[in-house]
Amino acid sequence: MTADDRLPRLRRLLGGDGLAALRQRLRQRLEGGDPAAPLRLGSLSDEEHAALAALAGRPARRTASMLLDLRAIDAALARAGLAASLRDALEALDGPIVDRAAARLRLQTRWQDLVQACAHPGLRAVLQSARGLGLLKRLSAGRPETAGELVRAALSVLARLPVAGVPRAQLAAATLGDAHALDAGSPVATLVLSALRHAATTDEDAGGERSRAVWAAAGVLVNELARPALALNLPGLLGPGGVMAGEPAYLSLRRLLRSPPAWSVQGRAVFVCENPNLLALAADRLGPLCAPLVCTEGMPAAAQRTLLWQLAAAGAVLHYHGDFDWPGLRIAGQVLREHGARPWRLAAVDYLAAVARAPRPGRGLDDAAVDTPWDAALAAAMRQERLAIDEEAVAETLLADLRC
Repeated sequence: MTADDRLPRLRRLLGGDGLAALRQRLRQRLEGGDPAAPLRLGSLSDEEHAALAALAGRPARRTASMLLDLRAIDAALARAGLAASLRDALEALDGPIVDRAAARLRLQTRWQDLVQACAHPGLRAVLQSARGLGLLKRLSAGRPETAGELVRAALSVLARLPVAGVPRAQLAAATLGDAHALDAGSPVATLVLSALRHAATTDEDAGGERSRAVWAAAGVLVNELARPALALNLPGLLGPGGVMAGEPAYLSLRRLLRSPPAWSVQGRAVFVCENPNLLALAADRLGPLCAPLVCTEGMPAAAQRTLLWQLAAAGAVLHYHGDFDWPGLRIAGQVLREHGARPWRLAAVDYLAAVARAPRPGRGLDDAAVDTPWDAALAAAMRQERLAIDEEAVAETLLADLRC
C-alpha cells in the first residue's frame, strides 16, 4: 500500500478539525522526547474518545479519561498498514514533529562549545558564568550563530589590547572595519568591557565614566579630553619645560596614556583629596611647600583613575581624604579599594572632632548610609550624629599635613 493509499484512511481515523486539538496533545508528548511513558488524557470530547478507542483497539464505551500505551498504538498502526508509528501518522497529517528534548540538548551543546572555544581567558571566564552567558544570549537574541560572530569580533579586539593611547573609534575601524562598532552599548563593546573588567577584577558598572576608565586601563582613549586630572607639585611634572612648582596642573587622559610622565614617587607620600577647593587653597597657602596632591573632583573619572593607577604603579604611597557624607564615603571606599590608598584623617575620631567644631544647624545626612571597612566606627558615628562635614571645613588640619 502506498502513502497515497494510506493517507485517506488516516484522515478518516485521526484527521479533521474536530481532532486537531487531540493531535496537538499527542504531538506535544512526542515533542517531549519520551514516547515510552504511558499517557493519560482527560477532558475528551466524544469524537476524541472514539478516535482514541479506535487507535488503541478498545471498546468505544465513554470514560472520563484514557490511559494510552503509545508503543501499543505504534504497533497497531503498523499492523493496520496505516503508518509505521504514531509519530509517522501525525507527521503525515500535520507535518514534522520536532524532538524538543533533543533540540534543547543540541542547542545547549552549541552554547557550551562556543564558550569552550573562546580563546581569551577573561572572556571565557565571563561566559562560563550564568550571568555572562545570559548576557551573550541577550546580545545575540538567543541565536548561537550570532553569538559566535560577536565573540569572534570581541576576541579580535581583545587580541590587540593593551594599546598605547589609541582612540576607541580608531581601534574599532582597524579591527572591525567600523569606527562605531565599539561605541557605548554596542554588543561587541559590552563583551570586551566584561572581559576587561573580569581580568582587572574591578567593579562591574556600566556607567559611562566607569567604562571609560576600563578602556583607559587598556590604553584605549574615549573622549580623551574630558575631565582632566587636577594635580599639584607632582614629581615628574616640575622643572624646566614642565609645570612651575606651586601651580596646579591639569593632565588629560590623552597625555597620561600617550606620553605618561616619569613619576619619581617611589616610596613617597602622595595625598589625594576629593574637592578642587582644597587643592586651590593648598596652592594659595603653601605653593611649592605643598606635598604632592591629586584631586579626584568627586567620583574619579578615567583620567583621575589612570593617574592614580600610574602613581601607585610607580611606588607612591597614596593617602585619601574626602567629604564626611555618604557620597564622599563611597568615593573613599573606591579609591582605597581600587588604588590601595590609605585613609587620611578619615577615621571616626577625625569626624567627631570636626562635628564638635561645626556651626549648626549645618548640612544633615540622609539615610543612604554606607559601610566604612577601614574604620567601622566612622559609619556608626555618622549615623548617630547625622551631620555632614565638607572637606573644606577641615582644610586647616589637612593643610598642616600637606606642608613640607
